[in-house]
Amino acid sequence: MEHQVDPGAAHVLALARAANQLPFELGTANEARAAYDAGCPILQGDREAVAAIENGTIPGAGGPIPLRIYRGRGAPIANAPALVYLHGGGWVVGTLESHDEICRWFANIGACIVFCPDYRLAPEHKFPAGLEDCVSTLAHVVEQASWLGIDPDRIAVAGDSAGGNLAAVLSLLSRDGAARKISAQLLFYPNTDARQTADSYVRFSEGYGLTASTMHWFRDHYVRDATDIGDWRVSPLVVETVAGVPPAFMAIAGHDILADEGEAYARRLAEAGIPLILRRWDDQIHGFVSMGRHISAARRAVEEAVSGWRSLVDHAD
Repeated sequence: MEHQVDPGAAHVLALARAANQLPFELGTANEARAAYDAGCPILQGDREAVAAIENGTIPGAGGPIPLRIYRGRGAPIANAPALVYLHGGGWVVGTLESHDEICRWFANIGACIVFCPDYRLAPEHKFPAGLEDCVSTLAHVVEQASWLGIDPDRIAVAGDSAGGNLAAVLSLLSRDGAARKISAQLLFYPNTDARQTADSYVRFSEGYGLTASTMHWFRDHYVRDATDIGDWRVSPLVVETVAGVPPAFMAIAGHDILADEGEAYARRLAEAGIPLILRRWDDQIHGFVSMGRHISAARRAVEEAVSGWRSLVDHAD
């Protein structure tokens, strides 16, 4: 049964139609970034105060990686839980500012420390550059856990859309020593299959925010050539096995071109016996967690993710 779109989400879609913005795929990457950055303040809610914010850099394979660190209200001075948050934006757009609201929510709701890297973007830096920066960020958090006041057994990764893709890939890498073991993966409407052949690409190809043509454009900017599409580090759904990955919380938006591939990845996790909390927001659109000014479910989704994170870690113990 098809659900109606949430009224807040419908309002966001109406705002987009009224703006009559040029689709990203009809312009340059820099034009898309400017348009995306201009739209974020219209969609994000008021930014919650956190205990502290620090901006800095850490070393990376491609040079220094800008990193923003949020200490949530109530986060303990020692042995605090930590979250590496990877922002969405199709690997092409998105900044520390575009996902500042979400990071503040996670920091406060989770009483934790959130690390958000400004990883390299395509097409200037194609796969695997951005992924390498995410690996470096996770390694930094793990290796400096004691100095940072972090409990090394309560480090999770999270992300939305392309950031959800990167978080899922980090979780796969964590099995093999390419990244360190993490306690949980929190995925919001993740990209899991760059082949883009799922039926939801037809059902929601236009009219629901992220379009199929824009997603093709994002993907083609990210990959070096067509062979990368079948690389599990781009399409984690095609990995040979998901056995051994960290427990997962996954949120899927019902009116989203990525809905079916998210469901498919969740099934693979469940079939492999990975502890999984799957939350379907049937009346929502892609990106709704970044639209807190208009969609009340945005903050609730983060609350559920934090609750799921705690439940998954407690279950593992």
